[in-house]
Amino acid sequence: MNSLYDEFRVALHSVWTRRWLVLGVAWGICILGWLAIASIPNRYDSRARLLVDINQILPDDGQAGSFGAGQQIDQIRETLTSARNLEKVAITTGLLPAGATDREKAGAVAMLQKNIKVVPQQQNIFEITSSVGVGSLSDADNAKLASGVLDSLITVFRDDQLRGGRMNAREGLKFLDSQIADREKALREVEARRAAFEAQNIGLIPGGAGSPAQRVDAARAELNQIDSQLVSAQAQLAAANGQLASTPATINVPGMGGVGGGVARQQLAGAQGELSAMRARGLTDAHPDVIALKSQIASLKAIADREGTGGGGGGNAQNPAYASLAAMRAERQATVSALSARKAQLTGDIAKITTQQIQNPGIAAEYDRINGEYTAFKAQYDRLLTQREQVRMRGEVQTETDAIKIELLDPPSKPTSPAAPNRPLFLTLVLFAGIGGGIAVAFGLGQVRTSYATAAKLERASGLPVIGSITEVVTPERHVERKKRLVWLAGGGGALVGLYALLLVAEFIQRGMVA
Repeated sequence: MNSLYDEFRVALHSVWTRRWLVLGVAWGICILGWLAIASIPNRYDSRARLLVDINQILPDDGQAGSFGAGQQIDQIRETLTSARNLEKVAITTGLLPAGATDREKAGAVAMLQKNIKVVPQQQNIFEITSSVGVGSLSDADNAKLASGVLDSLITVFRDDQLRGGRMNAREGLKFLDSQIADREKALREVEARRAAFEAQNIGLIPGGAGSPAQRVDAARAELNQIDSQLVSAQAQLAAANGQLASTPATINVPGMGGVGGGVARQQLAGAQGELSAMRARGLTDAHPDVIALKSQIASLKAIADREGTGGGGGGNAQNPAYASLAAMRAERQATVSALSARKAQLTGDIAKITTQQIQNPGIAAEYDRINGEYTAFKAQYDRLLTQREQVRMRGEVQTETDAIKIELLDPPSKPTSPAAPNRPLFLTLVLFAGIGGGIAVAFGLGQVRTSYATAAKLERASGLPVIGSITEVVTPERHVERKKRLVWLAGGGGALVGLYALLLVAEFIQRGMVA
């Protein structure tokens, strides 16, 4: 512990013996530091809060290319500090002189973009901060300029929004009109080319809407449906034929006069005539309708043979069930015939289109390409017409109402004290840095120059015993001289502290002049 205490005393003595060096270094560091701080211009901040409300009268439609409220808020936030707006602000506030060059304009805009911050507090509330610190201006002018920049920015922004909404609507309509005219011209050209192509290849392109490939696909889809319907209709017809074959054409009614045996023969003759008609349509003996009708003819022949030419004690009358089944069978035969005819027609159409495509592949491909081009242009044309109508309606809404409402919640503040730099703190730090630097220089110099402040230190360094030490004898004259130098030292230190206090007072006076 004594060793540490001795070392501290030695270090303190080393610094004290070089006290004039400490004072000089402190003065040098403080003067340079305070000059550097004085060269930094004061920066004044002005703040304002802005409410941007979107008057959403028409519903959003993302497919039509319109902006929703959220997207419009983001767009407003980006354009608030656009280069065009900031250039107007620089001209209005006097940052740009009349006839400024492009380089000067770019510099002023870059400075404003760096010193203007837009911070969203909520979705449609923004806090705008303007920081101004121009070295060529006084503090009062900088404070006034910080507030004026925000005033000018908000005014320019309001004017641009009022004019911009209507101008954007007009420009949008103009652009859409030109696009619609181009698409309409292209659509007419494609229609003319398609008509000319059809006229030139009238025998090679089948009629109907769509390309040959599309018509083949549609015909095949319909053919599949007809096949399933035809199978069902044929099954129903076969069932009706079976029921008709097992149902007698006449029934015996007691007490009724005979009608003769010609009824069965008449039905037999009708069935044979129907069989001849089926064969005339091209139906073979393996067809289900032909097989069912042959079975019915065989049954009628047996009945006719049994009836002979005479009648019994009762009379024969026509069977109502047989007549109903015959009518049902006729209806189902007509359905089967219609489906078969449609199937034959579709099969012929498919074969015809396929043959044409095989014989003339280039014509079919070219026709498909023209149709595809026409479809694409038609879709673009219809979409542009829809967009134009929506843009027109939005433009009318913006003309009749305030589509964007801008309200100033907090006006730009009038700064009374600089936001930066914190000059009192910096002045104090420089003072302590000067004193600390002087002490460090004196201590370091003492370490470089080898000297021994105590006999024990000399004994440790030399390895030899030290017999004794002689203390310094101070004469009265020397004592007076030392007192005088101490007064000078105190005066130098006091002057340094006084200069520091004077700078602080000047800083606060300067702030008071701004307020």
